[in-house]
Amino acid sequence: MRKIILAFAMVLVAQFSFAQDAFKADTKKYMDLSGQLKTFELLTKELSLNVEETKRADFEKELKASMVVLVDKMAEMYMTEFSHEDVKQLIQFYESPVGKKLSDKSEVLFEKGQKVGEEWAVGLQGIMMKYMQE
Repeated sequence: MRKIILAFAMVLVAQFSFAQDAFKADTKKYMDLSGQLKTFELLTKELSLNVEETKRADFEKELKASMVVLVDKMAEMYMTEFSHEDVKQLIQFYESPVGKKLSDKSEVLFEKGQKVGEEWAVGLQGIMMKYMQE
């Protein structure tokens, strides 16, 4: 009887582990389809430009390894906020024509968003100075 219960428990643990692996894989797929991984790549490209050319290859190698850890942790974060079914629906959206368009525009939106943010920051600086001097 003990062996049957132990075997049953092991099957349950294996199924749960497989379900979690599938959930994490789907979450990473969503992150890729949504353009988030492209955004990470854009940010890392900019970081690489700040490193001397002679050291850049080694830096990029370490950076890439750290990105694997980051993506894994980001996936786990999403898994605490969304159900597996939610993630599957997000994937469906990003596989639709409008979802693909949104993802394809992520680089352009990122660049334009940076400019908008910089302009806003300049204006905010003026407002801050106005109230700090009074």
